[in-house]
Amino acid sequence: MEGVAGLGLGHLLVFAFLFCFAAYMVGPVITDVTMGALCPGRDECSLAIYLTGLQQAVTGLGALVLTPVVGNLSDRYGRKALLALPATASIVPLGILAYGRTRGYFYAYYITKTLTATVCEGSMMCLSLAYVADRVPEARRAAAFGVFSGVCTAGFVASTVAARFLPVSSTCQVAAVAAVVTAVYMKAFLQETDGGASSCSCDEEASQPLCIPSSSSSEELSPKLPPLRKAPSLSEMAALLTSSSTFSRAAVITFLHGLGDAGLQNTLLYFLKAKFHYSKNQYANLLLIIGITGSFSQLTVMPLLVPKLGEQKLLIIALTASCGHAFLYSIAWSFWVPYLAASCVILSMLVTPCIRSIISNKVGPLEQVCTCCCLILY
Repeated sequence: MEGVAGLGLGHLLVFAFLFCFAAYMVGPVITDVTMGALCPGRDECSLAIYLTGLQQAVTGLGALVLTPVVGNLSDRYGRKALLALPATASIVPLGILAYGRTRGYFYAYYITKTLTATVCEGSMMCLSLAYVADRVPEARRAAAFGVFSGVCTAGFVASTVAARFLPVSSTCQVAAVAAVVTAVYMKAFLQETDGGASSCSCDEEASQPLCIPSSSSSEELSPKLPPLRKAPSLSEMAALLTSSSTFSRAAVITFLHGLGDAGLQNTLLYFLKAKFHYSKNQYANLLLIIGITGSFSQLTVMPLLVPKLGEQKLLIIALTASCGHAFLYSIAWSFWVPYLAASCVILSMLVTPCIRSIISNKVGPLEQVCTCCCLILY
């Protein structure tokens, strides 16, 4: 941890912690807020599930267009300049929720959250990972990605603890204030990177570029930034997928894993409320187990296992654990079974850091943001 911070990632890690602290604090209470606004006095609400699914679909499609644009803008204007966009945009929906939670305020929150999430969720992670890749050499990148993910999970844990002991109204207000503090801290302390130019060495083997044609001249592969595009075309996306067998396989794994994980996360809390009558505190307890276990896994387990097993073997183990994690939720017969299932994240949480590390080590410094964006989109 200290070695990673010594590479110039200290302020980025603090920013990531604060961002996740603000973003995830409403997680344990949003189910009760949604149910209270849409279906007051009931434990089942189909409308809430449909709206959640619609929000996920719109957010994903929006991110498909906007995240590559933000990534390209960061190549021209810098990682820090573009990180200000998700940091600032995340304040708006939290501010609405802090002000009121009746039906009207909920719909205002829902619409603004859907719109800002297209910019915030994918872009923040994409730009942060590109920032890490700019600063960290290949040999230490897997551990750095794990530490970064672990710090994000630690922010999730801290926010869940706060939500566990705060009333709903105070939870939303604290989340909004934390979002403002995050934006101010990022603007004041985070240092800009050089886009990875300093990490290029003439002695290193030239990796086959994924986002730049193989026929590019030496000038195009130099630290000069690529031209700005509005969004990649379908042919460019297809070429990107087929340009590397490693990237193609990683994209398929990421898509299938993300599809299952998104479906589970979007319905799990509503399922637990309908079947076991979970409340805010029980949601918080479950999320705390997930967060603490996941943070320990990424901060401690991954740095220990990667040198011994390698990213590919660890990825297989993590995917197997992820299947067991979802299966236990699906057959839950008592209120305590989801708590047992949550403990499986000690290995399943390592899926994403392993994939990111495998791909990041296959591409050059000018391609980090592109590949990070594409993997997040899948």
